[in-house]
This record gives sequence, structure tokens and C-alpha cells, in this order.
Amino acid sequence: MEFGPDDQIDYDGPVTPYKQLAAILKARILRGDWLPNRPIPSEARLVQEYGLARTTVRRAIQVLVDEGILFVMPQRGTFVSPPSTPAQG
Repeated sequence: MEFGPDDQIDYDGPVTPYKQLAAILKARILRGDWLPNRPIPSEARLVQEYGLARTTVRRAIQVLVDEGILFVMPQRGTFVSPPSTPAQG
């Protein structure tokens, strides 16, 4: 299943909420809602916006960190990773 940047969480759907949120956030980044090296909304804001538990939001963010789409700066927040450049050689 694919999720778009404007989708809402389907709590009764077959895809777990954290995977839905990860896909929605990724789509929003690809659309340009948040630029490279700029922060995404705080966990608290995402909890409020999507009606999810904080642990669910953290899990979704971790998925995107593991994919290299986001990075976390302790005490600063979560940021969009800059686009990777192909290796030259």
C-alpha cells in the first residue's frame, strides 16, 4: 500500500500505524514540505496532528532514520537528511 502526503492514519487498516505514518512523512518530504537540513515537526506536534501515541511516532521516525531520510540531533530535534550524492570514481 502506498500513502500520500495528505493521507490520514487508518487505525483499522491492514498496515500498522507507525508504518503508515512513516510513509506519510516520507511523502511529505518528497513533496517538499520540509527541506534538507531543516527540522520536521516535533514528536509532540506529530502526536497531536495524527492522534497517535508518542511511542508510535518515535517508531515511525526511527524507520526513516534507518532509511537515511531523517537524522536526529540530540537536544535539537529531527531533521531531513540532505540528498545523497552518487559516489564518484
